[in-house]
Amino acid sequence: MSIAITSASHAAVSTQSAVQPKAATKQPASQSASAKVQPAPVDTVQISAAAQALKEAIENPAQTAREAAGGDIQAKRLLAKEAADKAL
Repeated sequence: MSIAITSASHAAVSTQSAVQPKAATKQPASQSASAKVQPAPVDTVQISAAAQALKEAIENPAQTAREAAGGDIQAKRLLAKEAADKAL
């Protein structure tokens, strides 16, 4: 009978030692959390009013329609103006 108990205790010891190395290789939560907090740099570009006006002037009608469908107020006004001009 003592042999059965000794065998069981050896199995328990071997499973404990197999679990411990996995836990030791894990990084602490504080290191992984601080690495995720760093924000990415942001670049902002502003186009001059003249460049924006030129871009709108050379825009094709399909692009204007897409922008108007997306909620662009300026594109909606342009489409309304073009429709009014055609009606005359």
